[in-house]
Amino acid sequence: MNWRDLTVLITGGTGSFGRKLVEVLLAELLPRKLIVLSRDELKQHEMRQQFPDTGDSPMRYFLGDVRDRERLYRAFYGVDVVVHAAALKQVPACEYNPFEAILTNVMGAKNVIDAAIDCGVRRVMAISTDKAVNPINLYGATKLCSEKLFIDGNQYVGDRVTRFSCARYGNVVASRGSVIPIFLAQRENGRVTITDPQMTRFWLTLEQGVRFVVRSIEEMHGGEIFVPKIPSMSLVDLSHAVAPGCEIEVIGIRPGEKTHEVLVSEDEARSALEFDDKFVILPLNREQAVKNWADGRSLRPGFRYASDTNAQTLTAKALVELLDAAR
Repeated sequence: MNWRDLTVLITGGTGSFGRKLVEVLLAELLPRKLIVLSRDELKQHEMRQQFPDTGDSPMRYFLGDVRDRERLYRAFYGVDVVVHAAALKQVPACEYNPFEAILTNVMGAKNVIDAAIDCGVRRVMAISTDKAVNPINLYGATKLCSEKLFIDGNQYVGDRVTRFSCARYGNVVASRGSVIPIFLAQRENGRVTITDPQMTRFWLTLEQGVRFVVRSIEEMHGGEIFVPKIPSMSLVDLSHAVAPGCEIEVIGIRPGEKTHEVLVSEDEARSALEFDDKFVILPLNREQAVKNWADGRSLRPGFRYASDTNAQTLTAKALVELLDAAR
């Protein structure tokens, strides 16, 4: 696909993922038009200072909420590619405001699907999370539901051109809500707090996540869930790397929190293929999907891509390099 001929829209485009995606697209792929859709006029104003929409710039800023179906129809007119990154993401906030999480993360997904099909959008990539696999909190449950809606949205397309896929990955280094900024602040006092010494997580940088999504958009046929191969690290090792020499205080696991995260479950592995840099979970129409991904390798029975059994471990040195790259 030639990005220079495309109009691209990013929902939730003023978030950290959206800003980095805009940066990469403008620097390297130069789409014909690049539209940021979000509901926060202040964030759009601030983003406009870095990525202006004047002169011959392809940038456009569109105020709107994915809850507003009619607004999405207006925004999606003439768009070729939609990257759906809008979501309520903070676990405690979703637990305390469950209806709001459902309206944005589930009903918002439905609105994006309807608008994309009816407006003739060619490719839609929805951003997901490891929290969607065997969820134990509402945020994870809404993202699981969102994934199902997008994958099954391909069945509603009929003879239209729209195709839907998802990209699912783990924790972003030093992002908002990440434990790393907390450790960096706590090391000034010589003590860091950990919920569970056994806890492990997947890690990648924001730029790695963005580039993975771009490649997935280029490769998608519709119905796939793309999962990158990324390293894992225990929180204890993470604290030693970020706050060396500090005392560790164990405060107990929080509600809705897992000891380990999973990116491909045992049940999903039966429908997944492995590649050197990723896993691709195939849709229900597996026969055609297997032809589309003929170079993939089947996974062994009982395979599970989890942070505690991941063969790729993030070392302290590699973590520091990731943090440097994220700055």
